[in-house]
Amino acid sequence: MDLVSFLSKYQKSLQQRMDDITTSISSGGAKDMEAYRAMCGEIQGISYALNELRTLLKKADYVEDIDST
Repeated sequence: MDLVSFLSKYQKSLQQRMDDITTSISSGGAKDMEAYRAMCGEIQGISYALNELRTLLKKADYVEDIDST
């Protein structure tokens, strides 16, 4: 597996996790405020990681390959 394929799969995995948490929150999946805050914190962390990944890839000229998949 080449680097671009690996990073693409990693990005998709992070995005899927963020989507799953968002769906869970919107359907009432947080049992209490503490769980809600934890889920929101995880979304923030994943969002930050995705943004950092895109920034680094843009600097390395890989961003077109990753964002297009």
